[in-house]
Amino acid sequence: MSLVNLLDLDQPGLAKFFVELGEKPFRAKQVMRWIHHFGMIDFEQMTDIAKPLREKLATLAEVRLPEVKVEQISDDGTRKWLIAADASNGIESVFIPEDERGTLCISSQVGCALECTFCSTGRQGFNRNLSVAEIIGQLWLANHALRQDPYYSQLSSSDRIISNVVMMGMGEPLANFDNVVTALNIMLDDSAYGLSRRRVTVSTSGLVPAMDRLRDECPVALAVSLHAPNDALRNEIVPINRKYPLKELMAACQRYLEKAPRDFVTFEYVMLDGVNDKPEHARQLLSLVKDVPCKFNLIPFNPFPDSGYKTSSRDNISRFRDILMQEEYVVTTRKTRGDDIDAACGQLAGQVQDKTRRVEKRLSIPIQVSQEIDQSANQTTMDDLVN
Repeated sequence: MSLVNLLDLDQPGLAKFFVELGEKPFRAKQVMRWIHHFGMIDFEQMTDIAKPLREKLATLAEVRLPEVKVEQISDDGTRKWLIAADASNGIESVFIPEDERGTLCISSQVGCALECTFCSTGRQGFNRNLSVAEIIGQLWLANHALRQDPYYSQLSSSDRIISNVVMMGMGEPLANFDNVVTALNIMLDDSAYGLSRRRVTVSTSGLVPAMDRLRDECPVALAVSLHAPNDALRNEIVPINRKYPLKELMAACQRYLEKAPRDFVTFEYVMLDGVNDKPEHARQLLSLVKDVPCKFNLIPFNPFPDSGYKTSSRDNISRFRDILMQEEYVVTTRKTRGDDIDAACGQLAGQVQDKTRRVEKRLSIPIQVSQEIDQSANQTTMDDLVN
């Protein structure tokens, strides 16, 4: 009989597990605190649990963490971990320290099926969804690693090193809905990490039905990877737009705000030189979002090999920003962090054994034919994910 990995269970799941063992459901709260709050994975060290139950747990359950393969530290203090998903695949997580907060960027899939054209992760194709344990394990591992660092080890256990979590790593979080929501519930649970809903952000490329489910089941802060102000351009660079065009996406954002912990949506907009960074694009963007309370996060494109794109110039980014700000929108330009270790936005790649074969097709077929086949393959894969 295989052991139950308790990292896969939120508090209701743990309570059910203990009831099935003939134990009281309050044991779930105790075990959650040991695993997630105190970072303890050895049942024998969980001292407020009776010894017979500890022995029972040792025979029926485990706390099996993902394995860190490589840790890199940027000159600016950003840290990136390559974490093994299995023998052939790896994911990446990134910690970004700032003066008033520490943000962990977490992956939700091995690769990504949506293949936004400017994203290194999407270029690698898609392998599978991550389990709850693999998602929440990234937070556990980052907390543990940072606590071992002399700079952070002086902090008390009540001091948060990781104050914010963003589901903006590898993959489309809402395409792995059930596992992501269970992991979010653990992050928010006061017996585990106790993070505020306002400080946990899910980023989506626009899976409209799943946005509505998230609003109803686990509303946290929402970021939308927009990147284009009209359907024609967004169809090219964010292919999911062909299924859920901008009118539907904006309506979903409005619905989400009915229950969201913040009174705005953050629209992420990667700045691609000569593609989406012209003044007319900014004016189209203003027209698009006029009914959606929002903020903008402009992201200078982070290059990767053979991307086919260039970063917008500082002047173009400033001009774009100023047009938005003249209409009294809050606009931030994301500071590139960790680009020396390929940890910046859009650069996470990990190791992906691509089941979609898009990489193989792209390398082996003349480009004009490859593009046609890729578009068909993209649509099929996205249909499989969102239906």
